[in-house]
Amino acid sequence: MTANSIPWTQGEAPWQGEFRGADFGSGVSIIFTRIDRPGGGVKLHRHPYSETFIVRKGTVVFSDGTSSFEASAGRIVVIPPGMPHMFSTKSDEVEMIDIHANHRFVTEWL
Repeated sequence: MTANSIPWTQGEAPWQGEFRGADFGSGVSIIFTRIDRPGGGVKLHRHPYSETFIVRKGTVVFSDGTSSFEASAGRIVVIPPGMPHMFSTKSDEVEMIDIHANHRFVTEWL
């Protein structure tokens, strides 16, 4: 079998950081988001590809700059290509896996 196996974290260490697929021959890039305070997040931006968020812990408020909704642990949020979006944490601890459907990150900040 020919495959890449990349060590990400050891033991009980929290998942956080980035995986750029282009570095390993993968068609996706991933951000492991961990925020330990309410109000953390990212400003309005968009990507030319879809982005899928898996909320592992806590509650996050997603917005397109006009309307918003909450997503809590166990929810999956899919943002279509080109759609402006941002998020802000509502709970004390948030963990998400953000999957970018591209081999590298391409972000246009709005």
